[in-house]
Parts: sequence; structure tokens; C-alpha cells
Amino acid sequence: MARAPRLAAGRARALGLPTRGTTNPNRLRRVDRWVAHACRALVEGSDDPLVVDLGYGSSPITTVEMAARLRPLNPRLRVLGLELDAERVAAGEAAADPPRLEFRRGGFELAGRRPVLLRAFNVLRQYTEEQAADAWTTMLGRLAPGGVLVEGTCDEIGRRCSWVALTADGPRTFTLSCLPADLDTPSDLAERLPKALIHRNVPGERVHALLTDLDTCWATAATFAPFGPRARWVETITLLARRGWPVLDDRKRWRLGELTVPWDSVRPL
Repeated sequence: MARAPRLAAGRARALGLPTRGTTNPNRLRRVDRWVAHACRALVEGSDDPLVVDLGYGSSPITTVEMAARLRPLNPRLRVLGLELDAERVAAGEAAADPPRLEFRRGGFELAGRRPVLLRAFNVLRQYTEEQAADAWTTMLGRLAPGGVLVEGTCDEIGRRCSWVALTADGPRTFTLSCLPADLDTPSDLAERLPKALIHRNVPGERVHALLTDLDTCWATAATFAPFGPRARWVETITLLARRGWPVLDDRKRWRLGELTVPWDSVRPL
């Protein structure tokens, strides 16, 4: 991971580099929906669940939205938005609803907090693959016992996304999520792969094989196109599973434009 930039005197040291900061309402709706499904037991079962949104950008809207989407799982839920830029923190504080939603300055060290759930989206694209792996290690070391890190990337309006779910034991699953109507082919999602995989989309790597097989299955599923892009996507994932890929979840999740597989099936060689 890159050495943290020097900070002005009197300011606490935070680990990381400022992001570009672009954000839009509903940009992270897809990952929030998946988190509410996959991490439901984790949030519901915690006596004092703290969720951290790292690097929320120029507007706090995606942090506010995450709090609204996850709070029904546990009324004791607390959400903390972290940013390196003081002006972004001030904007968050202006939108906060204390004491269950707060904003602070912080980076990969998570401002000393130990959340049960950490969302870090669009924060590692500017790092090298090695630096991103170091950032994973840093963040995982600051989670509460049993905690989960969800790290990924999406486009500016949240129609093309991918993410990795990690625990203290390392990466567990990899998810692609999209609006099927927005795709020409599933491999269009390659430009939004997380840093750990985006440079591995080359022949011989597992993620490249996954995207190649997805494109093949998508072409085969063209007969389902008259029933709509979602039906075609569901058939595509059905065909992918028949090819031997260890597809997780069920048709209900697939209809949302999701595909989740164990990390080992796409892990870099």
C-alpha cells in the first residue's frame, strides 16, 4: 500500500489517498441490496452493529442511503462515513442524523473503529494491485470479530458493479451485478472489475475464463431475449452453472442481475 501522504500539522494521520469523489444518488443500491441479503444475520445478530462506509465521495448521499437500507435489519444500527477530505466530512456532518449516523475523517485505519461491516467502494482503483492487497490487509485487521469487508467498483450510475466479500480469513465470494438491459455482452462488466482482478482479465486467468463463458452463455440464451433482458440473464447463469461453474444463490438473486461465485473460482493464478 502507498505511504500515506503527509498531512498538515495538527491533523490526525489517516491512511490512504483522496479519491476523485464522484457520486450519485442510488449509485450503490445494488451492493446495498446484496449486503442486506448476504450479511443479514451478521447485522441482525449484533448487539451494537457498527457499519462503516469508507470513501463516500463528494456527497454523503450514498452513506445516508446505506443507513436507510440497513437500519430495518437492526434498529440499533450505527453508520459511520469516513473520508480523508475535511470538506467532505463537513458536508456529511451537515446531513447527519445523530447519534446513529455520523461522519469523521479517516482512511484505511477506519479512524480507530471496529465495524462488523465495512463497505469500501471505488476507493482502490488508483492503487497498484500490490497496494490494494495491502489495503485489504489493513482494513481486515480493523474489523470486529466476525466482521465483513465488501470492496468493489461500479460505474457512475450503478448499473455495472462488481465486488469481493472478505473476512479475516481472506476473500470469500466475488459478485457481478448489472442492469442486464445495459449490456451488449456480460464481458462489458470487465471495466468495472475490482483492483484485485481488473489486470487479470487475460487468457489463462480464471476471471477471464468466467467472462468468456458468460459471453458464450449469453449468446446461447439469445432465444430468451423476447422475454426481456432479465430472463436472458437468468438463462445465462443457468447455462453457466451447467458448465460447471460453482454459481451461488438462486434464480431470485439472478433476476436482480447478480452472479456470485466463490472467490477461489476467480482467484488470480
